[in-house]
Amino acid sequence: MSAKRERIQSEKLHLRTSGGQVLYSQVMVVEVGGCRQIFVAGQTPRDRDGQCVGKGDMRAQIEQVGENIKAALEAAGATLDDIIKTTTYVTDMDEYFKHQDMRMRYFAGALPTSTTVQVVRLSRPEFMVEIEVMAIV
Repeated sequence: MSAKRERIQSEKLHLRTSGGQVLYSQVMVVEVGGCRQIFVAGQTPRDRDGQCVGKGDMRAQIEQVGENIKAALEAAGATLDDIIKTTTYVTDMDEYFKHQDMRMRYFAGALPTSTTVQVVRLSRPEFMVEIEVMAIV
């Protein structure tokens, strides 16, 4: 059985480039046997212009990341309720757990499997959270 791949760059998300070259796909859709698997690259609290939203504010950063994930999924024809797995990277686990209501605002409908890992630093020092997701439609 062959797999069909589709790379998607949502117009609602910041497009990372270097020297005019796109650095990665925001979303990869893999279709196998009528099942669409959607892989969303780790989303950080960047707005459309690439600026960090909520510097020093974990709650605001979780919200921006949630909105970015929502936009990425919509570009692939999916919703937050289609998520089956999240992997979350945070720079402060205790601060992250203070804002579980914000996380649940985005993921309660799907109640996906979840892994959360504390890291020393993300791709920019002002980023406090990054979340990648997998979804199936």
